[in-house]
Amino acid sequence: MSRRVLNSLVAIVVLALGASAWAADKAKDEETLRNANTVLHAMLDGNSIPPDLLAKADCVVVLPGVKKFGFGVGGSGGRGPLLCKTKSGAWSAPAMYTIGGVSAGFQVGGSSTDFVLVVMTQKGMDALMNGKMKLGNEATATAGPSGATAADVGGDIYTYGRAKGLFAGVSLGGATLEFDKDANTRLYGADATDDTIVIKNSVKTPEAGKPLVSLLNSKSKK
Repeated sequence: MSRRVLNSLVAIVVLALGASAWAADKAKDEETLRNANTVLHAMLDGNSIPPDLLAKADCVVVLPGVKKFGFGVGGSGGRGPLLCKTKSGAWSAPAMYTIGGVSAGFQVGGSSTDFVLVVMTQKGMDALMNGKMKLGNEATATAGPSGATAADVGGDIYTYGRAKGLFAGVSLGGATLEFDKDANTRLYGADATDDTIVIKNSVKTPEAGKPLVSLLNSKSKK
């Protein structure tokens, strides 16, 4: 068997594994929301993110259990919720997004990694609202700062990763985030868009997402 044919077969296997990893039903979507709450709790309880950084944030993306797969040809995939602050200062219902193309983040030491993205600027928020964005292109994405305070806030999006129980700022430049139409349809109905969920906040938060919303509301008060 030629190397070209072998590489093609490997690529097909990787794509199949990716589709399998992302396949979900409503029960799995709800499980993802609960897992996201667990991940964010761990990050906040451990002071892995400065409290004033979260207080200044416009949006947060929590991506639990992003998988790395493939033999020879690498790949990654996962999904998780995006939440944004509304005009009242409270946090919106969660909109589901997928992530792909993660590479550098897995240097934190695991084949399954939790990621948290803290969106600090209107530019970063607008890029996410376009439905699909590549981190580092439409908005800057840099490893998140640690410590008690974050006085020098300057990036559009700060990124954190957790593997083997430890959070650290990681670079996710090149990873792609995309609005998960299928998952959001399962959770909210066919008319759900990123705008109706996180900007207009005109949908009812799923029961599985309420603890995550409550956590953000309680932890990010200025």
